[in-house]
Amino acid sequence: MRIGVLTGGGDCPGLNAVIRAVVRKGVGVYDHEFVGFRDGWRGPLEGDTMPLDIQAVRGILPRGGTILGSSRTNPIKIEGGVEKIKDNLAQTGVDALIAIGGEDTLGVATQLFERGVKVVGVPKTIDNDLNATDYTFGFDTAVNIAVEAIDRLHTTAESHHRALICEVMGRHAGWIALHAGMAAGANVILIPEKPFDIDRVCAYVESRFKTRYAPIIVVAEGAHPVEGQMALQAGELDAFGHVRLGGIGETLAKEIEKRTGKEARTTVLGHIQRGGTPTAFDRVLATRFGLQAIDAVHDGEFGVMVALQGTDIVRVPLQEGTKELKTVPPGRYEEAEVFFG
Repeated sequence: MRIGVLTGGGDCPGLNAVIRAVVRKGVGVYDHEFVGFRDGWRGPLEGDTMPLDIQAVRGILPRGGTILGSSRTNPIKIEGGVEKIKDNLAQTGVDALIAIGGEDTLGVATQLFERGVKVVGVPKTIDNDLNATDYTFGFDTAVNIAVEAIDRLHTTAESHHRALICEVMGRHAGWIALHAGMAAGANVILIPEKPFDIDRVCAYVESRFKTRYAPIIVVAEGAHPVEGQMALQAGELDAFGHVRLGGIGETLAKEIEKRTGKEARTTVLGHIQRGGTPTAFDRVLATRFGLQAIDAVHDGEFGVMVALQGTDIVRVPLQEGTKELKTVPPGRYEEAEVFFG
């Protein structure tokens, strides 16, 4: 078989590990041939390819990002996009696709499968918000990067007696904020799943200052206050209809200063969470996903996504992974609240 591989959406530590595993096993065990599509769904949409053989994947295991490039191209929104992809796959002799991505990338893969394209999905997102899998690769790396940053913020916050706010990624799901905040001893964690009360946040800040320690607040970019408490700016939309977020940390800092009289500063980690070398956990998980994805292709089982359930890698329908987001349940947030203030 000739198999196409693409990486879509935001870049993520561990993408190269998946590509390497797919090619190494696909060539070495099954004698398949591979072609890489550049920049997510733009590659098959425009027929933009690159060679993908054993030599191409040497040395990429510890590298962040993706050797294939990525984009947020949405072929479903482009007139005739699906037919263009099907035509280009036929012209390049590609029998099947392995799509590595998150909610949006795998959502497109699901629709392409329903229209006759042979596709297998691999779940990737630092947000850990894909359903049907316990963890996605990239999440562990993002959390560890955030924890290291928050550990450093503790010392400078206490030196200057400031409230420091660390804004992390998380549009609809607060997994990064929850894990990083708990691991780094944050005094308040704010997530999209639970609108926050700014008065209560300020009470936690003042309580922390009374102990002669400075408060650290971890806030997911998609966190928002109880309706009517604070004015938030609306951002423009991307190709998948998502609002471009960012700025809740700075808004929060201004409100805390105004309401408490305490100095507050914001650090936005942004794309730092996506970059750099993946952790050992993410390298192993990504490698196992890649091995199981090529097995699914070889077995002719398409329209599935590989997923981690417990310690096993299983195959689930693509629709199971993308039909709804995996968000932080109330019980998990209540565990964190024990340490607030």
